[in-house]
Amino acid sequence: MNMDMSQYLDIFLVESGEHLENLNQKLVELEKNPGGLNILHEIFRSAHTLKGMSSTMGFEDMADLTHHMENVLEDLKEGILQVNTFTIDVLLKCLDRLQLMIDNIREGQPVNVDNSDLIDLLDHIKSGEPVEARLETVALAMPVSQVPDEVELPGAADWELNQFDLTMVEEALSRNMNVFSISILVDPGCMMKSVRAFMVFKALEEDGEIIKSEPAAQDLDEGRFNEGFQLLLVTSADERVIVSRLNAISEISIRQITRLDLNRYRHGSGVPAEKTVQRASAEDEPDGQSVPEINRTQRFRQTVRVDIEKLDNLMNLMGELVINKGRLEQIGDIQKLPELNETIEQIDRITTDLQSVVMKVRMVPIKQVFNRFPRMVRDLARELNKEIEFIIEGEETELDRTVIDEIGDPLVHLLRNAIDHGLEPPGKREKLGKPRKGMVKLSARHEGNNVFIEVTDDGQGIQVDKIRARAVEKGLVDAREAEQMSDEETIRLLFKPGFSTATNITDISGRGVGLDVVKNKIESLNGEVVVESRAGVGTTFQIRLPLTLAIIQALLVAVGDETYAIPLGSVDETTMLDREEIKMVQDQEVALLRGNILPLARLRQLLQVPGESGDQETTYVVVVRRADRQIGLVCDSLIGQQEVVIKSLGKLLTGISGLAGATILGDGKVALILDVGTLL
Repeated sequence: MNMDMSQYLDIFLVESGEHLENLNQKLVELEKNPGGLNILHEIFRSAHTLKGMSSTMGFEDMADLTHHMENVLEDLKEGILQVNTFTIDVLLKCLDRLQLMIDNIREGQPVNVDNSDLIDLLDHIKSGEPVEARLETVALAMPVSQVPDEVELPGAADWELNQFDLTMVEEALSRNMNVFSISILVDPGCMMKSVRAFMVFKALEEDGEIIKSEPAAQDLDEGRFNEGFQLLLVTSADERVIVSRLNAISEISIRQITRLDLNRYRHGSGVPAEKTVQRASAEDEPDGQSVPEINRTQRFRQTVRVDIEKLDNLMNLMGELVINKGRLEQIGDIQKLPELNETIEQIDRITTDLQSVVMKVRMVPIKQVFNRFPRMVRDLARELNKEIEFIIEGEETELDRTVIDEIGDPLVHLLRNAIDHGLEPPGKREKLGKPRKGMVKLSARHEGNNVFIEVTDDGQGIQVDKIRARAVEKGLVDAREAEQMSDEETIRLLFKPGFSTATNITDISGRGVGLDVVKNKIESLNGEVVVESRAGVGTTFQIRLPLTLAIIQALLVAVGDETYAIPLGSVDETTMLDREEIKMVQDQEVALLRGNILPLARLRQLLQVPGESGDQETTYVVVVRRADRQIGLVCDSLIGQQEVVIKSLGKLLTGISGLAGATILGDGKVALILDVGTLL
């Protein structure tokens, strides 16, 4: 009797992802503690379970690779083989290949991948033969037949070749070299497109030369392109080598690769010969191993044992309940009915408890994000020849699932910067009297209604003089301004788009575009980034995030006939100022608050609210904090603190500076929620 296994596919994808994450983490631990039998037993159990799941689902290539991994792990467990760096490298490459196959399954692509290269290495390790030199030949890419073809992108560019270009192509062909026109597709979710383009150039120019690109190289370098780009390559490598190299780069795929037909260009048609390498269908594969029949457009939901969509619906209903609770409180205040007020108090307690339960259900330990980093740090340390002690603290700290899903990429950028730019090479550290092994610490903690995440290193610190010089060179400030800037103001320049002090561009720390991406992403989550650095001692990047993005405490203020909500996380205090306390300094309104100068900004002008504020003797001021600076927001009156539900402004209004969303008040009116970070 044949069973339909597709109904178990969601569960398989979730559980296999958990096992791969655990294997990655435990293999890195095993490398640090080769004698850890408990670690080995756990690795063996995860690999054995993954093999059984793969076999049951009919993914025999996965099961076969995992079986050979299991053989090596068995010998390690029995003491027949000893743990060494090379064995760990091969096992980690096996995990990368397994992840690739799982990604193929998730995308509805065939899973048949030739694993003979890795299986051969595993067999040689088991036999005890030396094979370390062969590791570099292992490619982690998909076979040519599995290049994605789901997204439409124009084919190879119709190149306009000048006489110099034609001469180069003719010379290459006369030397029996290949000339390829290549169309590259970039993942729509890629945050650093220019880095991916750089990595493509680096991979292709190992034994060739890119003679043309569309868009131009400068546009690619600055990320000014949409879904992809085209290249004209002269190379001694063949098609399979080119495809293998490109497939090893994450977040890009080959849409089309053709050999250039020079005769067509001589005849003026400008159309390349059609010799396209595309993903063949499962029927075209000789021994195609197909995925259980599923809808290819289906998105496999991420689950915390409960469907995320159900949790979102529960949170939406909770939000509606909070809104209507506010309406009841408003009616109770107006009608002054004792019976109604008693009921409202009961509903208030029940709603608060229910909201707490719903929030806890959505909370996820941040270790789900942190667990992916030990492997990344290990690989970067080996690539850069640095010795690193990676410390993780507070991984049990919980965050709302929506926030968890967004913070991974910013943390990747910060860790890469710490390893590449922050930590000195071991030899230099010894000369400075530091331990050879540098320290990178990733920590998280709760503080009030916020979570603080810190990335700390004990490296050379941020060189503020170098930043000032670079800022002057780039025209961001003039020399006089640079001299007057404080260290804190100078460090903030690092978050300017495209700003970098790196003299040698690398693909590790983002080519200088990582920090502005970090800032934008964190601010989109209603958080902020603060930097502390001491020369020769180290640097700390601190991220403050709200626990949730759904229901927040806010201060309601009135400006004219409009009501606005300011998140309490941004509010330091409220105060009242007499007219004579407000002074003008260099066309800026300021006031003296407990001995400190407080810049003032009038919300009526910032938000362009119609009408005049009137000649009031007393002014209401909300003191808000942005990073390490305080600013006073002047409003007409303070309404009070209230729990509000954040509603999206929709696609049309998304991204407007100064607005984080909207909320519905108890009387049914809509109030805009201010985003202090982008408002000022």
